[in-house]
Amino acid sequence: MNERGKFRYALLLAGTLFTAVPCFAAETVEMRINRLEQELAELKALVQTRPAAPATVDTAAPIKKAEPSTSLPVSVGSGVKVQLYGFVRFDTSYDTGTIYPGNIALWAQPENGRTHDGEWNLTAGATRVGLNLSGPDTESMKLTGNIEFDFLTGISTENNQAPRLRHGYIKAYYPASDFSIIAGQTWDLVSSLIPFVDDPALIWDAGNIGSRHPQIRLTKGFATGEKSRLELAVAASRTIGERTANQTAALQNDTGKDAAIPSIQGRIALSTPLLVATQPATLGLSGHYGQEEWDTNGTGSYKTLDSWSCNLELSMPLSEKMLLAGEYFTGSNLDDYYGGIGQGVNSAVPTDPKEIRSNGGWGAIRYTINPSTTLSLGAGLDNPNDNDLAAVARSRNQTIFGNVITKLTPNLILGLQLSDWKTEYKGASEGDALRTQTSLTYKF
Repeated sequence: MNERGKFRYALLLAGTLFTAVPCFAAETVEMRINRLEQELAELKALVQTRPAAPATVDTAAPIKKAEPSTSLPVSVGSGVKVQLYGFVRFDTSYDTGTIYPGNIALWAQPENGRTHDGEWNLTAGATRVGLNLSGPDTESMKLTGNIEFDFLTGISTENNQAPRLRHGYIKAYYPASDFSIIAGQTWDLVSSLIPFVDDPALIWDAGNIGSRHPQIRLTKGFATGEKSRLELAVAASRTIGERTANQTAALQNDTGKDAAIPSIQGRIALSTPLLVATQPATLGLSGHYGQEEWDTNGTGSYKTLDSWSCNLELSMPLSEKMLLAGEYFTGSNLDDYYGGIGQGVNSAVPTDPKEIRSNGGWGAIRYTINPSTTLSLGAGLDNPNDNDLAAVARSRNQTIFGNVITKLTPNLILGLQLSDWKTEYKGASEGDALRTQTSLTYKF
């Protein structure tokens, strides 16, 4: 092959190669596109089978306020959902006089000429643990339950406190008819409001009555308007009485258990917007009746004593940030409900015990400064009938309080409260004390 032929052959070969490159390139790109589409489909399928990952946050973005943690319910083998909740709480208080029992405030002890009677109290007894139970439901019924404990008992030492059952009940609710049944231990129907205090004792024996009892309760609701509701409730509850003092320990019996009937409680309440369209006011009327059987000797003689109350309650929003609330009570033999300053029966004469009548109430106003902070002021009074009291019995108990409660974080709460306590005694010196207390609560 001469030089001219070689040159022509080289040009032909080069042209063939250059024209072939786009064919090979096109084939390679098409193959890669097909492979990428297949991989993308596989990734989409994988993402759909996994829970969504939290979105990444740009480090330059402003830090948002932490949201409160919410506990997710856990289903157990029976299909019941269980949700753990509660809080760790630490309370400290300083009293200028002696306040009974100390960790909480019920009344001031008589001074009897004593001075320098200041006391410190530090406790974690108000720490609380609970379980909310729910399901399985039926087409017409929603089933729930609650178990809750704290450690505010008087049967243990300050650093070795025993648990105390607060709530333990089952609730069956029928939404179609707005009807529910509760069986177990929970709050009483009487005087159902909670004062705006930062003391776990809730100014019991100083104007606020109502406790927790084992009971069977029926509740029926009625819609009375677009935003109004009437509620009727009745309950048969356990009567808890005293141990009679005139018998030997072997013969002593609970006077409430010894009675022939349980205590009957009832409540009617109307909730409807009044001054604030978005916040309903509630007006309630409640009461109870029960009996105690007091053995007057060891041969079978006894006396039946009544326990009863009639109570009014009001919760009234004055504005979107201000709430007024209060209760009034009257009745007799109310120690089982934290009335009568813890005195229900005058048994100074063992063969002729008598009920102690009492009346009183509380009122308070709460102002929401911002979503995290509230300011509350209020007072309470319990005033037994002096004619029913034995010598040196507590004859009048009053308190005035003010507090600020603020959320340092959505789960950490700080409370500061100042309260003045004055307790009078029949034929004895009065008790007077100023209590300064703080609380730190970590909710979960």
